[in-house]
Amino acid sequence: MDAITHGLVLESRSKLEISGVSDVISFDEVTVILDTSCGRMTVSGEGLHIHTLSLENGRVTVEGRIDEISYEDDTTPKKKGLFARSGR
Repeated sequence: MDAITHGLVLESRSKLEISGVSDVISFDEVTVILDTSCGRMTVSGEGLHIHTLSLENGRVTVEGRIDEISYEDDTTPKKKGLFARSGR
């Protein structure tokens, strides 16, 4: 199976076309959270709505005022609790 190519096209901060999407985690008028082939992606803004959704093709279009696009880095070590220390 080929890796899904992830890409973004932002038009006038009001329309964001995203490819390489594997799942929509959550969405409301201020935040859309997606799993992509490059990690978890968060789109923030106002009046956001999902205009196009095709997970079969890995494509999502978000419309509204887009203020921020960020990714959660999967390579960052996660804390495992108070007593989880290396070397013990």
